[in-house]
Amino acid sequence: MRLGLPALAAWGTSLVLLGCSVRTSLITAVTAAVIMALLAFHRGRFRPSGQGGRSSRAGMARGGDRRRWGGDRGQLLRSGWRRLEGGLEAGWGNVLLAVLGCVAAVAGAVAFRVHAVSTGPVAELAARRAAVTVEMTLTGDPRILPGHRGLVRRDRVIVEGSAERVETSGARFTTMAPVVVFAQGADWVALLPSQRIRVRGRLGPADPGELTAGILLVREPPEVLSGPSPPQRVAAALRAGLRDAAAVLPPAERGLLPGLVVGDVSLMEEQVKNDLKTAGLSHLTAVSGANLAVIAGAVIAVGRVAGLPLAVRAILAVTAMLGFAVVARPSPSVLRALVMGSMAAVAMGTGRSRDGVAALSATVLGLILFDPALAREYGFALSVFATGGILVLAPRWRDRMALRMPRWVAEAIAVPCAAQAAVTPLLVLMSGELELVAIPANLLAGPAVAPATVLGFAGSVVAPVSVEAARWLVRPAGYAVGWIIWVARQAAGLPAATLPWPGGAIGLLLLGLTAGVAWFLLRRAAWRLMVCAVAAGLVLAVVLIRPIVASWPPPAWLLVSCDVGQGDALVLNTGRARAVVIDAGPDPVSVDRCLRALGVRQVPLIILTHPHFDHVGGLDGVFQGRAVGAVVVSPGHEPRQESARVSADLGRRRVPEWVAFPGMAWNLGPVSLRVLGPAAEAVPAGPGEGAMANNASIVIHVRWPAGSALLSGDVETEAQAELLRRGLPKADILKVPHHGSARQDPAFLAATGARAALISVGADNDYGHPAPLTLNRLRGLGMRVYRTDQGGDLAIVADHGHLAIVPRGP
Repeated sequence: MRLGLPALAAWGTSLVLLGCSVRTSLITAVTAAVIMALLAFHRGRFRPSGQGGRSSRAGMARGGDRRRWGGDRGQLLRSGWRRLEGGLEAGWGNVLLAVLGCVAAVAGAVAFRVHAVSTGPVAELAARRAAVTVEMTLTGDPRILPGHRGLVRRDRVIVEGSAERVETSGARFTTMAPVVVFAQGADWVALLPSQRIRVRGRLGPADPGELTAGILLVREPPEVLSGPSPPQRVAAALRAGLRDAAAVLPPAERGLLPGLVVGDVSLMEEQVKNDLKTAGLSHLTAVSGANLAVIAGAVIAVGRVAGLPLAVRAILAVTAMLGFAVVARPSPSVLRALVMGSMAAVAMGTGRSRDGVAALSATVLGLILFDPALAREYGFALSVFATGGILVLAPRWRDRMALRMPRWVAEAIAVPCAAQAAVTPLLVLMSGELELVAIPANLLAGPAVAPATVLGFAGSVVAPVSVEAARWLVRPAGYAVGWIIWVARQAAGLPAATLPWPGGAIGLLLLGLTAGVAWFLLRRAAWRLMVCAVAAGLVLAVVLIRPIVASWPPPAWLLVSCDVGQGDALVLNTGRARAVVIDAGPDPVSVDRCLRALGVRQVPLIILTHPHFDHVGGLDGVFQGRAVGAVVVSPGHEPRQESARVSADLGRRRVPEWVAFPGMAWNLGPVSLRVLGPAAEAVPAGPGEGAMANNASIVIHVRWPAGSALLSGDVETEAQAELLRRGLPKADILKVPHHGSARQDPAFLAATGARAALISVGADNDYGHPAPLTLNRLRGLGMRVYRTDQGGDLAIVADHGHLAIVPRGP
């Protein structure tokens, strides 16, 4: 506690003052320093030389007090002052002085850093949103944020740097100011930390509380002025070697292994990321003290087997951790992990959790003083809380459980439980949910982390010398990584894998009350058994009874319109866990989740109606763990960027690509499909962005024994009129074109003869879909409208020889 309180005071001070003015920070620093000086002066002046002196001085004080004070009031004040003096003399005075000193030091550091970023040419130009040319040194890795702008994929890139020279309107400034760059383009992805670049863009003010002088918006590719530093160059070569060696693994394992070993998530699939997050395993892809502990532990174990003395083993462990830090790139997060890992090693080596807590407190204090901005980073807080939970809670829980089971089993259970219990309050603040499957998922995945990390790190070191030898090391690591992926996938697919929970202060209060009630009930053996029985009943109800009562998909389902947001993704059941997929929506996670719920394991045919992002962006999710026979694409190639990306992806996967034409047909189990359009001749484009691609959408007529449906892609009025001219078959159900936009031909809608209309649309979308005019027209024609933004997944089922629609619910 004597180190923990100053560390917490420093953390809290930085957390609060980062959002305040420089003046407030300076006042706080001066006030804390003055109070500390007064207390130190008082202690030095009245420090007793011995027990006798203390008694004599106490007697004099009492005599003086009697003369100065009278009655109960004087007695109360004298008693309180004696308690304060006794507390200061008992040792807590040092703690109070340390707390005040840390508050003063951190407040001064925050004042200096805030003043540095809020003044100077960069901050002034950012306030004016000036166009500038900047020469800067990158201080972090470029981070890719997947996304789209309009109809095509537009990945954004974020990278941090230090501006050194700034030019604007003929003026030139030399400075050293931190900035954050927002850019687009593949040229940014290959950049490495420590490289110097020149860019042109527009400055903007940073968010309050951020130690950043400004935000730089860049549209052009960077001009590289110098290469990376030697450590960064070595790290890049080793990381590239690991990626090359992992190329022999399946796609999911190929992407996760570099992320698990060195935090390189550039190849990781979005679905794997989502599964890890849902299962509470996303921390595995962030370089942490655990990675360093695994590497150091492996080196120490080898040294012990070789009979090396303790000092040599310690040197080798430190060398291995430093080498790992180079491979993972010496960024602030990696250096923080290096320090955290060292602190955990201290506690593990001494066998005393208090040593670990003291070391952790000292580490937090040093890091906050070095970089006050860490106080507002969730990653830093999660790392500290998890380490603290392992140091404080895990030993006690392990010792109690060891009375009923082997000690190694107790420790394997106690460590993830303690870490999860410690970080749960932060997770409630971050995401407003509880990860119910996190503890069992970490228990199951934990044994595979160490071999995957050690073999992957060895592969990265060996790869620059021999890629083939590195692949032999990576192959067994792939089995370990595959196990982690399987655990994450199964855990994420469980009912109630995450439990919605109120966020903010209310959520924390409710969590505290729940934990207090649980602690009170679990203290007594009889109540403990009752609570365990109730918990077991709830688990059985969620896992077994809920899927039966609220089963999905409904029996005899024929087609499901997946709720993928603003996009299209349709699944046609062909029997025996197989289905035809028509469009994939914008998000691979959403379409994969839909296919999982439907139990689809094979996809003999994918039909992509047209190459707009909201129809092809989620294609990776369809391929996730499923065999795909062939893909049918539209004869239109607009927009060319998305069309080329899809073709390249299919070529990489070695999946046949066919071009649709009218009359193309398939009979797959109970369903028959026939292509109605687009016509061979060019369809005139309408107004608006992407109208040409929309009018070239593949239109399909689907027939079952119980009825039929018309799946019309995004065709607009021009293509609808052409379909009418060429003859349009009747259908019981219409998939409304273009998410229910206003560009609908009333004659086309009437000619379908449909009794029900499906609209796949995102809630509160920016396009105003579905248009009120279209909804009125559909209802005027006697169609009942079903929308994915209101009903969730929509299933067409066979009901006594007719078709019916069953919403899953939002």
